[in-house]
Amino acid sequence: MADTHAKHHDYHIVDPSPWPLVGSVGAFIMFFGLVGLMRYSNGGQFVVFGADLATPWIFVAGLVIVLYTMYAWWADMVRESLHGIHTKVVSLSLRYGMIMFIASEVMFFVAWFWAFFDASLYPNEAVQAARTNVLGGQWPPAGIEVLDPLHLPLFNTITLLLSGTTVTWAHHALIHGDRRGLIQGLALTVVLGLIFSYVQYFEYAHAPFAFSGSIYGATFFMATGFHGAHVIIGTIFLIVCLIRAVSGQFTPTKHFGFEAAAWYWHFVDVVWLFLFFCIYVWGGWGGVIHQG
Repeated sequence: MADTHAKHHDYHIVDPSPWPLVGSVGAFIMFFGLVGLMRYSNGGQFVVFGADLATPWIFVAGLVIVLYTMYAWWADMVRESLHGIHTKVVSLSLRYGMIMFIASEVMFFVAWFWAFFDASLYPNEAVQAARTNVLGGQWPPAGIEVLDPLHLPLFNTITLLLSGTTVTWAHHALIHGDRRGLIQGLALTVVLGLIFSYVQYFEYAHAPFAFSGSIYGATFFMATGFHGAHVIIGTIFLIVCLIRAVSGQFTPTKHFGFEAAAWYWHFVDVVWLFLFFCIYVWGGWGGVIHQG
């Protein structure tokens, strides 16, 4: 009788989980609350069924639900891996899933590059569409001072490239059973990621243009800002891997969690190279460099 219920395949049938539903509800509350947050920040109202929901707390509640869902769901996956449930077939499906996720992220950034190139390559068309001469028929727009690409942007480029080498060092150490090298490489990668985020914050705080007021500022901050968010996410991903590495959860033959983090980090590296050369170097070519 027991043999009747035994598993005779390599696939993992997951137990009923509340996290897809909880995560969806949290995401809805978060993005619904984002509208209220924007209205609140502008001093407006967000009236729904007679109640003014222009408050930041709905967004905060949704964000907390989403973050907790991420923690709980991924903790379940880590436990499954430690219990040997992730067979070769399951591991292969996880790799395919990560590849598809990164591919979707590529298309996400394509949209921001598209917006930037559309505005920069056809400034006259943008002027006609807006029926105003805010761009001055040129790119960078008239009156805009651009950031020096050979200053903080170059520093951040070198920082991210170094982080790509340290995460590769950590991966190489893991494959060869060098736990100390794995921990050192991961720790250095996390530090470099934190340095990048701080430098970008400093750059934003001293930028000579704002998000609003020009298409240049809007496209610049959307593209580089979303990349900065991905760096923060990737750094958290690597911190989790560092904690797992210290606790000895990775082995030379079973470490997809680390591989996924490394893939994601290399993706972040490559996107930044395109951002640096397309937006900072080419996009600011011929513009007045901000002396600050």
